[in-house]
Amino acid sequence: MVAYSFKQRFAPPIIAGLEPGPLVAGMKRQTIRADRKRHARPGEELQLYTGVRTRSCQLLGRATCTSATPIRLLLGPSPAVEIGGEPAITDAAELDLFARFDGFADWSDLCAFWAAEHAALIEFSGVMIRWEPRS
Repeated sequence: MVAYSFKQRFAPPIIAGLEPGPLVAGMKRQTIRADRKRHARPGEELQLYTGVRTRSCQLLGRATCTSATPIRLLLGPSPAVEIGGEPAITDAAELDLFARFDGFADWSDLCAFWAAEHAALIEFSGVMIRWEPRS
């Protein structure tokens, strides 16, 4: 079992994404994280929280990891998302769609969040963890 903590702003789309059924607008079933010693592996249970290490810690729910894929975000003047060995996402509409599935309003919202959390970062390499609701 692997636990991930999220900012409070992501709680509503995560909770919506824990409902069974297809992924639709307003649901979050993925997270982008820096490399670390061990991330979730497909088939493992995830615990999704807000406020870890605080008095307001709350379990949002449990899910099953479906993938852990290398990802690279290019947040500068030539934006792109590279996921595994797939062709890069560079089209503005596709970048907005990717951002919405990650819990943001659009690509601009995602970039603003990353700028606020990671000053001066224009390129990020890490892991994208995806999950499905537990059945």
